[in-house]
Amino acid sequence: WTRDINDPTHNISVRNVLFPSIPSTFCFSWFTLSERSPSCPDFSSLSLFSGSFFLATYNVNGQPPKESLAPWLSCSTSPPDVYCVGFQELDLSKEAFFFNDTPREPEWMRAVSEALHPDAKYALVKLVRLVGIMLLVYVKREHAEFLSEVEAETVGTGIMGRMGNKGAVAIRFHFHNSDVCVVNSHLAAHIEEYERRNQDYRDICSRLQFRLLDLSRPPLNIMKHNVVLWVGDLNYRISDLDVDQVKELITKNDYETLHNYDQLKRQLDEEAVFEGFIEGEIQFQPTYKYDTGSNDWDTSEKCRAPAWCDRILWRGKNITQSSYQSHMTLKTSDHKPVSSLLQIGIKVVNEEAYKKKFEEIVRTIDKMENECIPSVTLSRRELHFQDVKYMEHHTESLTLYNDGQVPCQFEFIKKLDEPTYSKPWLTANPPKGFLAQGAEVDIDLEVFVNRATAPDLNLGLEQIEDILVLHLERGKDYFLSVSGNYLSSCYGTPITTLCQLREPIRDMPLPTSLLSTLLSPVLQSKGGENPEVGEKPLGIPKEIWMMVDHLFRNAIKQEDLFQQPGLRSEFQEIRDYLDTGVPDSLPGSNHSVAEALLLFLESLPEPVVPYSLYQQCLDCCSSPMLCKKVISKLPQCHKNVFDYLAAFLRELLKNSEHNHLDVNILGENGRNSTAAGQNLYSLYRLFCERLH
Repeated sequence: WTRDINDPTHNISVRNVLFPSIPSTFCFSWFTLSERSPSCPDFSSLSLFSGSFFLATYNVNGQPPKESLAPWLSCSTSPPDVYCVGFQELDLSKEAFFFNDTPREPEWMRAVSEALHPDAKYALVKLVRLVGIMLLVYVKREHAEFLSEVEAETVGTGIMGRMGNKGAVAIRFHFHNSDVCVVNSHLAAHIEEYERRNQDYRDICSRLQFRLLDLSRPPLNIMKHNVVLWVGDLNYRISDLDVDQVKELITKNDYETLHNYDQLKRQLDEEAVFEGFIEGEIQFQPTYKYDTGSNDWDTSEKCRAPAWCDRILWRGKNITQSSYQSHMTLKTSDHKPVSSLLQIGIKVVNEEAYKKKFEEIVRTIDKMENECIPSVTLSRRELHFQDVKYMEHHTESLTLYNDGQVPCQFEFIKKLDEPTYSKPWLTANPPKGFLAQGAEVDIDLEVFVNRATAPDLNLGLEQIEDILVLHLERGKDYFLSVSGNYLSSCYGTPITTLCQLREPIRDMPLPTSLLSTLLSPVLQSKGGENPEVGEKPLGIPKEIWMMVDHLFRNAIKQEDLFQQPGLRSEFQEIRDYLDTGVPDSLPGSNHSVAEALLLFLESLPEPVVPYSLYQQCLDCCSSPMLCKKVISKLPQCHKNVFDYLAAFLRELLKNSEHNHLDVNILGENGRNSTAAGQNLYSLYRLFCERLH
């Protein structure tokens, strides 16, 4: 039996009960103050409660539940306090991928609820799902009142590094006085892609942030929790052994030797991923790949080598593992489910000691605030960002030190008549915070130029220049100067401008006035020569030709083209090549070039089909004749690009037997490659008519 405690009114904590009017940031601050201030006695209101956490992961290969999950979820002798159950590949249909809706969710949720330990009653804390990655957290009913601040987030790392066919879902909560984060991830597949899996892990850690109900507190990332529990199909394989050698070691139950060839173990030993995490000793045979409905190894044509794809790791103090096992009796999928039972020391507050200590520290703080005014010292007030590039993070740090006599609140505030505290390409992390007396905090200022900010920077209409105002509550303001130089890029530059440039854009130090001439409406309408450049414009931007020509020559039969993401490092190399002409040939894998092409089209300030014709495209998409009429209205450079891309896509479809592409896949990738404005969707609708 389960009950859902995911209710906004269910936000119970000792602090809320005792001091409902005190902000959470203030309550957090006195823990630090009690550690640092000699006037405060030692804090002794915390004790440890040993809670049992049952962690489970299962890649179900798109199958519905066909058997009871009790042998997996009720295998412990006594009922655990908390269940954390993760699934991958819940639904492999295109509908689940494109619309994030699937009937599998209630089916598997019901199967889990029915299989929980029969000797206890449980409440559902939270369910979160991203396409086929789902995570459920249950807690014993008697513990439900001690859970609060329940939040869930998702991160996609699949196609273009964003789509949800791969990625992670996470649930965090405050249990008694410990912050717990549970992550369920599905990382990149294929034995040779371990670096891609490492990158997926890093992307998940950097991009997954929980925005709390208390807006005065900055977002929390995964590592800002006392306990982190990580389950999932991590997809790390066994290297340097052939299939027969792997199976021979399994037959001998020599898992220790086999584990030495495990990619995840090697990456952990090299501290390349999961730094600070622990995995228990593996004493069970690999959980992948089996013939569905049996315990026989894969007999398909590919004959995959067995591997420990499904793993469970943890990070934190006072954690011991009671069991770590697979469950061979379940045969629904080509994977076997895995479980781990952990005993975790959860911090519990003694309410009377808590209240007494809190009141004592509040009196101390009141006295200090009446006597002193906040002040801080900044390690630097001028920050320069050298050679900023498109879609490449650049970070400069400064240290804020509280040299005053009292704790202080700091925040970057917006200047007069400006909507935000900084230009759109600049962010501060953290933008606000609490600083105890004598404490210091590192503030990262990050410059990131994307398709929204690149056009003005490319044209010289905007510079990497800003002034930030750092405000202290009840104190003075500090001013930080931010400067830098942006390296112009073909990404974020209009098609018409690129057609005027025969050399790489980085070799053309054009002044703003000349770029304005290149963009003049008269020049665009006439389609003639640029009087200052003196040459007839190119039919299409050379950058598009380079990428399409590379794909045509090398990837026309590439399987999963435009569906498998490339590497971020290779995209940067491709971008630099297009902008500088160095090295002599286009670098990167076929998948990286394909993704770079999509990102290029996404970055255009005015899409191939201009915004002014967007509605006409949607209205006319059912009629080939009307589509041709709309295409004839395109500016000449845009029409050339449209025809060129349509011809390339037509060639791709001629080889669909090899690359497995169809009109719907190409169209949906076009639509999903633009997060704002759906720049390419009208292009896709016209493509469909042209390709048919």
